[in-house]
Amino acid sequence: MLTIVWDVDDVLNDLMQQWFTHCWLKKQSECQLSYRQLTSNPPHAVLGISREEYLGSLDEFRKTQRAREMKPNGSVLEWMKQHGDGFRHIALTARPLDSAPNVAEWVMRHFGAWIRCIGFVHTREDDHFPAYDRTKGEFLDWLNCGDVMVDDSAGNILQAQSRGLKTLLYPQPWNDSPLSVEGLLDELTNMVVSS
Repeated sequence: MLTIVWDVDDVLNDLMQQWFTHCWLKKQSECQLSYRQLTSNPPHAVLGISREEYLGSLDEFRKTQRAREMKPNGSVLEWMKQHGDGFRHIALTARPLDSAPNVAEWVMRHFGAWIRCIGFVHTREDDHFPAYDRTKGEFLDWLNCGDVMVDDSAGNILQAQSRGLKTLLYPQPWNDSPLSVEGLLDELTNMVVSS
């Protein structure tokens, strides 16, 4: 049985879109950008702010009730219901450790029937937590498990490929995935048939 490593933010949920709509646009009413125009991640340069300002705002949003109540990605959830039992599943997210409990609860609430393992890469260097892994690639080295990675970050995809995983780049405005969401999920379905 193949093991899929799923990114959480912007794959299993729509965190960036939620943050942009309910945080950024609410506070920056003069902003004329649309979500589709966020062609880099992090999008600080597109937004005209520093990386630190963007990360601080996103980190604060991650702690809100709105973030805790985000709906799961309906397409992925439906795929899980139909095909999820043909694979093993791991969630792997890169975020500050103080938001890890909220996202772990969120993943288990929405995807716990299939995802039985949740990993975190702590992404902030300005605190005193142990630096076990600073990238998803380093986490995958330690985990030494996983056959397929689904992520919206081309950098994370390259790290997984260099470790021998099959990869699928989840389509978002900041990447050049050649697949639609439906096409990506069809690719996963075909993997279980061919394995």
